[in-house]
Formats: sequence, structure tokens, C-alpha cells
Amino acid sequence: MIRCAEAVLDGHPDKFSDRIADRLIEEAYRFDAEAYGQIEVGVWSDRIWLSGGIATRQPFTTPVRDLVVEVGKRIGYTRGNHIDVERYQIDAQICFTVDDPRPWTRSVNDQAICIGWAGYDEYTHYLPPEQFLVHYLRTTLIEALQNGPIAGAGPDGKLLVRLRESALGWTLEHILCTLQHRPDTPLLDLTAAVVEILRLAYADLQHTDPRWCGPWNDIELLVNPNGPLVEAGSDGDNGQTGRKLVMDYYGPRVPIGGGALCGKDLAHIDRAGAYAARRAALDAVRSGANTCQVTVIYAPNVEQPLDICYEMEGRGEQWPIDAFRHERIRTLSPCRSAHGDDKGLYRLPRARPGDWSSPQ
Repeated sequence: MIRCAEAVLDGHPDKFSDRIADRLIEEAYRFDAEAYGQIEVGVWSDRIWLSGGIATRQPFTTPVRDLVVEVGKRIGYTRGNHIDVERYQIDAQICFTVDDPRPWTRSVNDQAICIGWAGYDEYTHYLPPEQFLVHYLRTTLIEALQNGPIAGAGPDGKLLVRLRESALGWTLEHILCTLQHRPDTPLLDLTAAVVEILRLAYADLQHTDPRWCGPWNDIELLVNPNGPLVEAGSDGDNGQTGRKLVMDYYGPRVPIGGGALCGKDLAHIDRAGAYAARRAALDAVRSGANTCQVTVIYAPNVEQPLDICYEMEGRGEQWPIDAFRHERIRTLSPCRSAHGDDKGLYRLPRARPGDWSSPQ
């Protein structure tokens, strides 16, 4: 079977928008541990638009611009890059309400179809191997852009992988990487550096898991096939929150249901339900199932799900119905930070920690 997956780096306009939206949600929890929030962000050229609402019992006093600039600087949109986050014009139309958020956060305030999936084993972090691979390479590139051999390039970029899955393992056939770089970086130098970074990352995987069975030299690798990419980010594409749902979930071969993982408070049924369904699927696989897909359906103002469907290969443990009640799942999200890739749906390995010269 041919398997494909893709991912974008944090400087891509869509993911940049997601990071800004979640940074506001994170900040809301500083003023109220049960804050309510729904934030939308759009970006184009030198403009950023924000809308939505946040409710906290203490006033939200942090300037929105400070949070946007913090996110931009953290991911690499600083002076010297084609985009300097401090030069954006920011139009924030967010309704900040000083009010008790619990009427919204302690109830199911929307309908939702939430899907959780798990399969394979801990070596793929219970993800389809193509989804695991593309996000592993993504975290590797992000680390290399910040602290490694291509520091200062990016932060906009995209990845796509294609592999062949068989009974013998996974043969990686194609990697496509498009990466923003500085005008003084020759494209051939960037290409050589990216090839070596990806080669070492792939060698790491082969060292820890023999199912990655194809030799590196047989992989078709394209880096910036359209040529140099300097004017990237929001000068090359517009961005919006919630556009990268397939990338944020399990890749193109697993359905995702509905609802975004960014820009909403963690008690919102879209996020809480997605995290709960993923954990339930993980428990089923860890207890014996080969794969498991859990579908949970919620209705507004109804604590108990309307329906729960387990689709398993093999046999694994199932959660009791009461475990999916909103009052039980709204505190399951393991992180309230927008500072990393992990939003709690699944955890991925960290990139190479500093040594880029040989496989670990």
C-alpha cells in the first residue's frame, strides 16, 4: 500500500495563526483556571486579524500585540528574516468579558463528532507510520532551524512523504521539502544541509526500528523544487486558524470528525472529546487490539454522549460510557501551553538534541 502524509512548519501562515490563537487561550488561563475562549486568527501580507471572545473572572490585561510578537519571535520571525513580526499591523476585535466562564466550560456547549485513533505500537507513537514520519521530520527541521546547521532559515516550510507499506516493513520512497531561507543563503547550500539533516534523522529511525527498511540512497528527495524561497510566510500565502486539521489529527487515511484543536479553550467539546477519544483508542491498543477507532458524538447541553462506537481489529479494553461524560473529560488535556507542537492529542519524539554528525 502507498501511504502519504504532509506537515507544515510553525512559520507557515496557517500554523502561525494556530500558534497565535492558542497563545491567547494559554494566557487566558493565567487569569482564570477555567477560562472560556474561542479565537480566530487570519494573516496576510503585513496584516493580522483576530476575532472571537474570551471570558475570565479576572480582567485579561495582557496586550494582544505582546502575545503576537512573542509567538513570532519564538518561531523565528525576527529582524533579519524576510518577515519581522514587530512590523505587522494588528487588528484585534476580540470580546474580552469579565464574567464567570463556567456556564460555558462546564457544559457541552456545541455539537461534535470526535474521533480518536491508535494503532501499530510505541515506535510509531501509535500513529500511522507515514503520519509519525512526517511529524518526526518536522520536529527535526524545526530544531535544526533554531539550534542546528540551518539556524536562521525558515521558519516557513512544508513537508510531504510517500512510503510503501508491506508485510516486510515501510519503504520510504519520496520526501518533498520546501523551506524558506535567507537571501544570502545559496539554494545549493540549503539543499545540501537539508539533505544531511533528513538523512541523519532517517538513520536514527532505522537504528531504533528495523521496519524502516529502505536504503537512504533509494529515496527520491526534492528540496525547494520551485527554486529559492525568500519571500515566504504571509507574503507568499494567507493563513487562518483551523485549516490544517488532517495534519493535526492522524493524516489522510484516518477520518477526523469535526472541530479544531487550536483556538478553543481546552474544556470545549471539540478538544476535550478529541483528547478523550484518542486516549480511549490508546488504551484499547495497549491492552490487545491491533488498531482502534473510537467515535463519540455529543449534543449541546447533554453531558452523556449520544453515541460511542468502537471499531477494533483484535480485542482491547473499552472505556465505560460514564468515562466519556463531559464532566469527566474536560480536564483530560495534559497541557495548557501553546509553546510546543504537542497539544495533547499525541506525543512525538523530540528532534536530535544538538549532535548532527552521526546517528544516535
